Amino acid sequence: MRRFAQAGLLVLSGVGLLRVSLFTEAYLRYVKEGMRPLLIASGVLLVLLGAAEAWSARRPAEGPAEGPEEDGDGHDHGHSGVPRVAWLLFLPALSLLFYAPPALGSYTASREPPKAVAVVDEGGFDPLPATSPLPITLTDFTQRVQQDEARAIQGRTVRMTGFVTPAGGGGGWYLTRIMLSCCAADAQSVKVRVYGVAAPKADTWVTVTGTWHAQGTLGTSSAAVALDGRGVERIERPVNGYTDALSLPLGS
Repeated sequence: MRRFAQAGLLVLSGVGLLRVSLFTEAYLRYVKEGMRPLLIASGVLLVLLGAAEAWSARRPAEGPAEGPEEDGDGHDHGHSGVPRVAWLLFLPALSLLFYAPPALGSYTASREPPKAVAVVDEGGFDPLPATSPLPITLTDFTQRVQQDEARAIQGRTVRMTGFVTPAGGGGGWYLTRIMLSCCAADAQSVKVRVYGVAAPKADTWVTVTGTWHAQGTLGTSSAAVALDGRGVERIERPVNGYTDALSLPLGS
């Protein structure tokens, strides 16, 4: 690839990174919020490297010019042209400028086992607040259902937020959150099965209100991590969509 093409690819990639990390929230589809400074620094570095490469390519070459190599048959074996396939490298860079790929969602969640929920130390559950419906994360709900011997979740109306993932067989659908340790490559999901209310379109972000689906023995590993839904409210994807935390609205 000619040096000007290399420089152009570096600059396009850098400008694309700067666009998604400085002027939009699109970067949150791929990495955690704390990675933003690193994305900005990487974008600036790529732009500077591309500019340096372009400046260097403009300088006259030192030493005698060498023509293209020829073999014994007189065939030209010069490598000054850009291979056609190399131009495809510009597509990912252009996509950062004009089209940001969607966030991870039901496709990813349906193809991996749920994240193992940590075991809470004995006596580690705090009393639940009297609020009704009770805002709770999917992880906290799972732990309460399967580990809380006091069965504090029994009969409580809870309120959870996530996106819709089809459940396949067995009825119902999954309310899902995807969590990142660093970036999209290490994504893990946590799911709660929802019964009793129709599933919105896959990947739709919703808040579901309901009570524990009484299946198995509450407070033990046999208890179903499931909800009898009473209501579903469609919402915008929260700004902390890659965490299993109480949702923060966009712009907060």
